Amino acid sequence: MKVSNEYLIPFIGLKLGKHQFDYQIDKTFFDRFEYDEFESCNVKVDVVLDKKSTMLELHFKHKGTVHVPCDLTGEPFDLPIKGKINVVVQFGDAFNNENEELLILPHGEHQVDVSQYIYEMIVLSIPLKRIHPGVKDGTLKSEAIEKLQELTVKAKKEETKSEETDPRWDQLKKLLTDK
Repeated sequence: MKVSNEYLIPFIGLKLGKHQFDYQIDKTFFDRFEYDEFESCNVKVDVVLDKKSTMLELHFKHKGTVHVPCDLTGEPFDLPIKGKINVVVQFGDAFNNENEELLILPHGEHQVDVSQYIYEMIVLSIPLKRIHPGVKDGTLKSEAIEKLQELTVKAKKEETKSEETDPRWDQLKKLLTDK
């Protein structure tokens, strides 16, 4: 992953209190992380940095769409996503980001990189099973759905044929039940 200065927030010169940072995320952001699960994206990320005397609080919130293929039909569609996370930044002897809600920066540090948190927040907000909204309400027209409907109709016809049995077999079944 390449580090970009765009996602570095210098907090050393900021006054105590809340500070707003806005980012517009597109596919080039995810190319830096070599993430290729979707075709394109348009996500707006709001970051509020609350600077206190001994620590920082980062509040991330995002909303937008990602262009993904449907898991059932393969048809691409825009999936709406949204989410939020909170991160507390404290200062210590060494860098430590093992906890997802707590980031420890060395005492001499003067900026924080928020790109990893933006990446994780967006990727984790995408559901595991992505279903086109047209599949749910029945308005999607695709070859895959037409083929599935064609096969289900044939299955119903075969079931009706299997219910009609040969009368000779009915006579043999009576022998088993007459014991």
